[in-house]
Amino acid sequence: MLRPRAVVVGAGIFGLATALELHTRGFRVAVVDPGPIPHPLAASTDISKVIRMEYGTDELYMGMMEAALAGWDAWNQSLEATLFHRTGVTMFTRTTMSPGGFEYESYRQLRARGHAPERLGVDQISRRFPAWKAGAFVDGFVHAEGGFAESGRVIEALAAQARRAGIDFHLGAPATTLEGPDQGRVTGVRTANGEVHLADWTVVAAGSWTPKLLPELAPVMKATGHPVFHLAPRDPGPFTPPGFATFTADVARSGWYGFPVHPRTGVVKIANHGVGQLLDPVHDPRVVTANDEAGLRAFLADTFPALADAPVVFTRRCLYADTLDEHFWIDRHPDREGLVVATGGSGHGFKFGPILGALVADALEGKENAWLSRFRWRELDASVGGQEAARFHG
Repeated sequence: MLRPRAVVVGAGIFGLATALELHTRGFRVAVVDPGPIPHPLAASTDISKVIRMEYGTDELYMGMMEAALAGWDAWNQSLEATLFHRTGVTMFTRTTMSPGGFEYESYRQLRARGHAPERLGVDQISRRFPAWKAGAFVDGFVHAEGGFAESGRVIEALAAQARRAGIDFHLGAPATTLEGPDQGRVTGVRTANGEVHLADWTVVAAGSWTPKLLPELAPVMKATGHPVFHLAPRDPGPFTPPGFATFTADVARSGWYGFPVHPRTGVVKIANHGVGQLLDPVHDPRVVTANDEAGLRAFLADTFPALADAPVVFTRRCLYADTLDEHFWIDRHPDREGLVVATGGSGHGFKFGPILGALVADALEGKENAWLSRFRWRELDASVGGQEAARFHG
């Protein structure tokens, strides 16, 4: 008996994790992506992504991250490179942490689940992490269990692992249409160059491009662009672990977060996890503006004085595939057999990489998974607001 065929559209973190998991479950798998991998416009690209457990009061995401962190350690072994760096994560606030706040509730939840975050006051912050402007941040905590992953290199390594496993890659043109009768079973995809890739199951893991293939998702999914900066510190010492960690800076009220000096590039990456700018993933340019940089400079002057005039050596506008509620979208299509959607990372999906494949494969196979109920196909209207606890919503 032939093994079932699956075609995965998209070679970001959702797509590659899914392709590898389906392969382990006995599927013949092909990946369709415009390439190269990692794609320069994909959200999974760039030099780093935060790996954190903290989600305010949200126990489901924290529980998922407990499993994902173990998976990152396993990936450090199986991918034959240390791509997850356990630098710890600092989460500092400009005012005293209080009930209802992202940092307070994250700290409380961590302790309730048996973790050991260390709370720091204003003087302790200055002593432990001297790059932070003295007195600007007065409360918060450091948690040793988090850090960052070299995201672009993770994608490269997963793609290489998939090729070694015998997964086929079809690069050079995006998928443009689904094969199969309208409202009937999906039997694969057709690409812009006319190639047809047939399958028993089609998984659309195309990030912000997903509504281009599935316009029925356009009312509940949008693409937003967020500014990312790479800075060249004149003295990297103060921004090097252990005296500097992956950080958030009153993030739910400012959006700012960033990383220590990168181990390969030597830059300090800082970005904003906020409202962003509505963009069309195909037609709109992704430009970091002078206003974006002015916001960065104001943040640096009041947070990291030694970076206040550091040159910006690279910028990008990272495109989020935002669902209206900012929860992922992982489910079988309700009306078209043979079709699964795995997208909606909403700016916080990459950190779950080691468990994403199993989530998608369980949805495809109809297996029970305690985490999937939140990510099922659902009705959302324009009044629904974002619920990701760390994000600045304006």
